[in-house]
Amino acid sequence: MRAVYVVGRRLADMETTEAFEGLSCRDCGEFYDPETGTHRCGECEGILDPAYEYDEIDVDRETVAARPFDSMWRYAELLPFRREGAVTMDEGATPTIDCPSLAGEVGVGEFLIKDEGRNPTGTFKDRGASMAVTAAVQHGATDVALPSAGNAGQAAAAYAGRAGLASHVYLPARAGFTTKAMVNVHGGDLTVSGGRIGDAAAAYGDAMDEHEDWYSLSSLVTPYRHEGKKTMLYELVEQREWDVPDAIVYPTGGGVGLAGMYKAALELRELGLIDELPSFYAAQATGCAPIVEAFEAGREVHEPVEHPDTICGGIEIPDPGGSQWILEALRETDGGAVATDDEEILDAAIAVAQSEGLEMAPTCAAAASGAWALADAGEFDDDETVVVVNTGAGNKEADVLRSHLMSQGV
Repeated sequence: MRAVYVVGRRLADMETTEAFEGLSCRDCGEFYDPETGTHRCGECEGILDPAYEYDEIDVDRETVAARPFDSMWRYAELLPFRREGAVTMDEGATPTIDCPSLAGEVGVGEFLIKDEGRNPTGTFKDRGASMAVTAAVQHGATDVALPSAGNAGQAAAAYAGRAGLASHVYLPARAGFTTKAMVNVHGGDLTVSGGRIGDAAAAYGDAMDEHEDWYSLSSLVTPYRHEGKKTMLYELVEQREWDVPDAIVYPTGGGVGLAGMYKAALELRELGLIDELPSFYAAQATGCAPIVEAFEAGREVHEPVEHPDTICGGIEIPDPGGSQWILEALRETDGGAVATDDEEILDAAIAVAQSEGLEMAPTCAAAASGAWALADAGEFDDDETVVVVNTGAGNKEADVLRSHLMSQGV
């Protein structure tokens, strides 16, 4: 699949925030004006990352706390686009739930779940979709396109519909019925290709070659999906009255959300709003764990998994494009990586639902089972605060969870 980037095209009057300077390539350092740089670096095809002049950001804890806790756009000073120009459905502002029963079982001081299942389409993907579709509108796009394991495609179709854009979504056959159905319900043009994410990505690449005017929303091709997802960390820290948790365990496929949260933590420290960074942990399934394998081997980048095999389709990403960024986040925060088996992951989803009432999709429950495994390995002290990010609602794949229960004779 070819890299997608657009440079040299200037559009008038983008509604950007005061401190947003442009896009910086994480690989070669090339810098782009936000009006002319839209996707990958034109010099090296590296990942572009929104950059800010932090000295121009005048925000403190009291200023933020005085605002309604109503959406991720309440952190506008730290985002590229102004709230009044955003394509939004009040995504974000999700609760962080105290889970005392799980804290006792895991053996830590606090066990919290950041519940992203409360977003408009039921997953954290809405944060990235809101930001990336806003960018597409600002750049004058009429059509947006992306490959997805499922949830990102549903979110993109929803936000594109709200913005009046046509959406073209490429999903693998294994994507859940709910996400496939809702792409169509939101008016998206759905193409189902092969059985896995690589098949969908190949079909998307072919389509992009034929439609040069389509605007890519593909993960880490657009610079803006991780920028929306970083707001999870802002909220989490603020909800804890600016007390940074000791550990954040994140279900990791492409790892865009983890990279975004790591960036957000660095930003809050740069602005003097926090003093310490949380330790980030990537949780994967043993059937597809390229980040875990790279971390344990001491490598800076992953090696692709040749034959991925896990029931957790959302994190079955055998060749994550942002692995270097993810591994940096794990190592620079004294975190780590953990993989657990599918059965352990499904057991964890059911345990969370039955002990705390919270619904986690199988993919998301990799973070819960990973937290258990890390605790068993002695990674956490008994007075520490551990946060698990539930990236999507359990009813997305309720049939998978119920089937697991039935297999146990329940």
